[in-house]
Amino acid sequence: MGNVEKAYRLAKERYAEFGVDTDKAIQALSEVSISLHCWQGDDLGGFESPDAVLTGGGIQATGNYPGKARTADELRSDLRKTLDMIPGKHRLNLHSMYAETHGKKIERNKLLPEHFASWIDWTKENCSGLDFNPSCFSHPKAADGFTLSHADSGIRNFWIEHCIACRKIGEAAGKTLGSPCVTNIWIPDGYKDIPIDRKGPRERLKQALDEVFTETIRPEYNLDAVESKLFGIGSESYVVGSHEFYMGYTLKHNKLLCLDTGHFHPTESIADKISSVLTFLDEILLHVSRGVRWDSDHVVILSDELKAIAEELVRGNFLKRTHIGLDFFDASINRVAAWTIGTRSMIKALLLAMIEPAQRLRDYEATGDFTARLALLEETKNLPSAAIWDYYCEQHNVPVGMKWVAEVKNYEHAVLAKRT
Repeated sequence: MGNVEKAYRLAKERYAEFGVDTDKAIQALSEVSISLHCWQGDDLGGFESPDAVLTGGGIQATGNYPGKARTADELRSDLRKTLDMIPGKHRLNLHSMYAETHGKKIERNKLLPEHFASWIDWTKENCSGLDFNPSCFSHPKAADGFTLSHADSGIRNFWIEHCIACRKIGEAAGKTLGSPCVTNIWIPDGYKDIPIDRKGPRERLKQALDEVFTETIRPEYNLDAVESKLFGIGSESYVVGSHEFYMGYTLKHNKLLCLDTGHFHPTESIADKISSVLTFLDEILLHVSRGVRWDSDHVVILSDELKAIAEELVRGNFLKRTHIGLDFFDASINRVAAWTIGTRSMIKALLLAMIEPAQRLRDYEATGDFTARLALLEETKNLPSAAIWDYYCEQHNVPVGMKWVAEVKNYEHAVLAKRT
């Protein structure tokens, strides 16, 4: 018996004293898939043009760490290496600007499933499913900061057609992979300074979304989601697709509401929103990011906010109704390491929530013993959760502890350093 297993057995006994079955917890954890966002690997540049640089749309990747993926094959190689560092079976999240058109210029409103055939094939071999996103930014028709709510009907129709095309791509992916694709719409539309007409753009957005969703797609193939935002770079004063707008739209039209942890006020946690919206919605999409002072999309860490979100998902039995994806893009550190740190942190947070003595805490709360509830919550902070995590990693044949860092460094020297 190795040291990891010995430590796990001791930890298992300790948790059992609090009524927690750790074997059951790690089995439940193995059934959760996190959707890894492809855009961490190339700073959200995409493959529409050589040396693409992300511009506009209130999005900014900062840093110039060497080794950025330049082609789809390089990006898939980096993703494969990342998956080797992460326990469990997970999903791929893809933006439409990562189409492979083999040098042929294809406008975004003309994209077809065939332009993502290699991605779908790769996903079938390496992941449990694929999710998709229209790319309503970094494009001449988004240069003034408006897309689906644009006052120009020609520009607005272009983006409507793009979103319709993306739903068809999502449908094709879901049908091929046997797992529904979550196709999520986010737009940057808004004003830098105070607008006079707040109503008009929102009326146009509602009409545009109605057109996008005209065709019914079977939910076993594709699930539609819409993503709100409080503010963005260049839209500090007004965002058309606000939380309230999309909450109303999803409730009326039975779509998935996307809650992004970086899209609210810096002092506002989305953990409390989960039980509120799931009281009325069947499912939600969760984008996990880390904003620092603004929606800066820092690499996800095991923060108090992340733990609170995971606790709410587990305590409320919401995991089967929540699609969890990551959304950050840090170009200041090794990009494979960024993926690995962020994904492992999300899984760790879920594990901590799953090995919480929830039933005992509920019993204390139900009987009004708030003293014991608080005491137990504090006591659990010193329980040997790291031994459970290490065992989970070992059971899934991924590096335990800091061992993954050496593997990523070796990959950097052997592969990433050769990219110019």
